[in-house]
Amino acid sequence: MSRQLIDSFGRVHRDLRISVTDRCNFRCTYCMPAEGLDWVPRQELLTFEEIERAARLMVERYGVSSIRLTGGEPTVRAHLPVLVDMLAQLPVDLSMTTNATRLPTMAEDLKRAGLGRINISLDSLCKERFTELTLRDELSKVLDGVDAALAAGFDPVKINMVVMAGVNEEEIVDFARFGRDRGVTVRFIEFMPLDASEQWTEGHVVTQQQIVERINEVFPLKPVERTSAPATRFVYEDGQGEVGVVASVTQQFCDSCDRVRLTADGQFRNCLFAVDEFDLRSLLRSEASDDEVGEFLEKAVAGKWAGHGIGTVEFIRPARSMSQIGG
Repeated sequence: MSRQLIDSFGRVHRDLRISVTDRCNFRCTYCMPAEGLDWVPRQELLTFEEIERAARLMVERYGVSSIRLTGGEPTVRAHLPVLVDMLAQLPVDLSMTTNATRLPTMAEDLKRAGLGRINISLDSLCKERFTELTLRDELSKVLDGVDAALAAGFDPVKINMVVMAGVNEEEIVDFARFGRDRGVTVRFIEFMPLDASEQWTEGHVVTQQQIVERINEVFPLKPVERTSAPATRFVYEDGQGEVGVVASVTQQFCDSCDRVRLTADGQFRNCLFAVDEFDLRSLLRSEASDDEVGEFLEKAVAGKWAGHGIGTVEFIRPARSMSQIGG
């Protein structure tokens, strides 16, 4: 490896997020519009072989060291452990973000295939609120999935909670207690303007400061020195674990961002909030050489913006929602 995926601001990119499907078994009210989405036809999704080729090139040629599988909901992709096994042959930290409903039957297979870590999306521990948010009465399945991930030996298991003002903010301390009791790490995420209903405003955001203050009142915290990871970490003073906050809105970390994304339909994105996409699928399905694919990726990353600009007049909302882009 002698090259790097580097943008014009000198940021080196080593974290690849791969969406393996745009489909989901939930209908989260902030992820999907009420009328639903037009799913991508199967033939337009990248094959496992195409995903593996792109990932291998980025790892071997450009030093990508972390790959995360996302969706939609990745566990609805048929034969997912096969893809995990293919990617696990690469020298990377391989993880997945999931809603966990299928983990009771899949966790052990995914672990054997080589998956290293699991992040579980869960925005409410209240049965009624969970059903209202997801349009599915399946909170018990998610909680069983958390237990299945722990039993399979995944370490760490993380819970991702998107905190929304007036919706679930009263559960912040409940989630902190849940993480401490279950031995999982909770990451609180500021609500970002990627909701499918396009109703986001700054008034919906519960800030990192507010989140930390609420937890600290009950379970005293102390900060951990920040790294290039998206979450700012805090450990409990009594030594019983930690929490993290992804403050994409109020404490932007664009200057240290090292992530790029590949959507389920093969569009390469140099930023979660990018308004432009680069058609990698067409290139992979042509007779393009690895050198040509590499040149394509280098140019795409080189054009990355300085930052997403949320909260400024220059901010342009991406055309796709989070469920279509991948986390």
